Amino acid sequence: MRRLKLVGFILVASILLLPPGAFALTAEEIIERGDENKYLEQVRMETELIIKDGKRELTKEMIIYIAGDSVVVEFTNPDDKGTKYLKIGDDLWVLFPNAGEPVKISNQMLERTMVSGDFSYQDLMEQEQLLELYEFEIVGEESYQGRDSYLIEGSAKEGVETSYSHRRIWVDQERFIYLKEELYSQQGRLLRTVEAEEVEQFGERWYVTESVINYKLRASSQTVFRIKAIDFEPEISEDTFKL
Repeated sequence: MRRLKLVGFILVASILLLPPGAFALTAEEIIERGDENKYLEQVRMETELIIKDGKRELTKEMIIYIAGDSVVVEFTNPDDKGTKYLKIGDDLWVLFPNAGEPVKISNQMLERTMVSGDFSYQDLMEQEQLLELYEFEIVGEESYQGRDSYLIEGSAKEGVETSYSHRRIWVDQERFIYLKEELYSQQGRLLRTVEAEEVEQFGERWYVTESVINYKLRASSQTVFRIKAIDFEPEISEDTFKL
């Protein structure tokens, strides 16, 4: 009995003497958990963009379909009804309701703001997981929005094309939600911030259903992206992604 107590005491003492963070997750493991929440293999979403620029406010409504690396954004609000953006792999097309043929958008256009908002085309339609694009490291732990968070920095992998040279991410330590992201240009300038406003749980998945995007090159502008309905197991016809 004494020997068992001694062994137990040594085990507890050993654990207490371990350096801080000995059992901590790595930056890659944290981002992997975040990617599991954020990135979707197949989904249908009913969404809206609320674009605010000074006293001007504009609302765009969209249905978004995702299947693998294919994405369709179809506008449903009266002014844009029928306009579609289709992304397959790295290629992006736009189809206007009165036009006969889709128009291919150049890769340079992917970084432009979409419908005069704070999103770029790439932001809205990006499907690559972050671990495919960036090398990450933990730079600290902070409280953000009242929640304990990891502060992670990512730098673009050598030879990989990315919209941003690096990004800073505040990751909720419990739910592994990206509470805030700072996105930097290739020249190191802060271009955009994305902040989670509403988070909901769907089964075991936590998902951001409302976020606020600020485009730092247009100080008076702000865009709210809101998900009004979401289906993680939709039936999507193959015709949905045909040009």
